[in-house]
Amino acid sequence: MHHISKNAIVTYSCEQMYQLINQVNQYPQFLNWCSDASILKQSNDQIIASVKINKGVFNQTFTTINTLIPHKKIDMRLKEGPFKYLNGAWIFTKLSSNACKIELNLAFNFSSKLVDIAISPIFTSIANSQLDAFVTRAKQVYS
Repeated sequence: MHHISKNAIVTYSCEQMYQLINQVNQYPQFLNWCSDASILKQSNDQIIASVKINKGVFNQTFTTINTLIPHKKIDMRLKEGPFKYLNGAWIFTKLSSNACKIELNLAFNFSSKLVDIAISPIFTSIANSQLDAFVTRAKQVYS
């Protein structure tokens, strides 16, 4: 099992960061590894989202069920894709009216050992860069 945990303190509100991260269909505009993304189904407390990753030899689409706790947390769990297991969460902690801590926690395994050996370094690189990409995007959108 692979685990990734990243966090950052930003000068934006929980509401701003939550909204930015929850706009899955915008991902191809600023995540260089994302060639397509869409929200397949949406309700007040859940979205089903599909993301296509295109980086190096990794060219796969996966779908997650995201449980939403507005401005506090986005829980993600695998619905379908090349993973045997994928769970994660974005957590938003208010520090002041215009600052928050954002955290990304992921745990994943690919469907086979061979795929895991070949692809996990690429996916780990993507996941490790994801938080920084959202911080950069927040600066572009909110500054």
